[in-house]
Amino acid sequence: MTPEERLDLLAERLEEIFEEQDQDHQLRREYGELTLVVPRESLRAVAGTLHDHRVLDFAQCIDVCGVDYADYGRTEWVTTAAANSGFERGVQRDRPEVDPENRFAAVYHLLSLTHNVRLRLKVFLDADYPVVDSLIGIWPSVSWFEREAFDLYGIMFDGHPDLRRILTDYGFIGHPFRKDFPLIGQVEMRYDAEQGRVVYQPVSIEPRTLVPKVIREDSRYQEGRKPEPAPEQAGDADA
Repeated sequence: MTPEERLDLLAERLEEIFEEQDQDHQLRREYGELTLVVPRESLRAVAGTLHDHRVLDFAQCIDVCGVDYADYGRTEWVTTAAANSGFERGVQRDRPEVDPENRFAAVYHLLSLTHNVRLRLKVFLDADYPVVDSLIGIWPSVSWFEREAFDLYGIMFDGHPDLRRILTDYGFIGHPFRKDFPLIGQVEMRYDAEQGRVVYQPVSIEPRTLVPKVIREDSRYQEGRKPEPAPEQAGDADA
């Protein structure tokens, strides 16, 4: 069975099972994988079905990550106009309004060794209260993954037995992978020789964005353009 045929079969099974259970869901096919989107109040029940149902048998959760959809599809790096001076240009840092109901998402990447197929499970969370049930009781491997999503995005997993930071310092303020977290950070640290210790202080640099002054198309590779002849060598000219 080809990978495409396995995806077709998995999609049919998912639609059949969750229609029988009258489970609200949305199934998307993108990037060579299936993405199952469910409401956050149904996440634990859906995950249990994916794990326990014999025709699905997603025995492994290989990754959990967070997503912040603020500024989704927007970039400040693209430019075709020259700046007034140097390589720096003014950047519009005003952020557009964010959908408060679907700002964050928790994404689970599942693997069925029995059927040799993968599934992406996604649940959207609101901006003010990004809380969802922990799935550590179904897949114990998600313990550190959920801690990482909490640390970097501020997504809280209800029922996790040890939900604390895992990558940043325990006294760290904020969540560094959120789109509204400043790139320069909030504090800086240095070693103070007089005090004989590391001290923290407010950030002393200003945010800026550097891009090339102007972006031009390279005419050498334009379609239909003939290559320029190579310059004559000194020996050929003398001859």
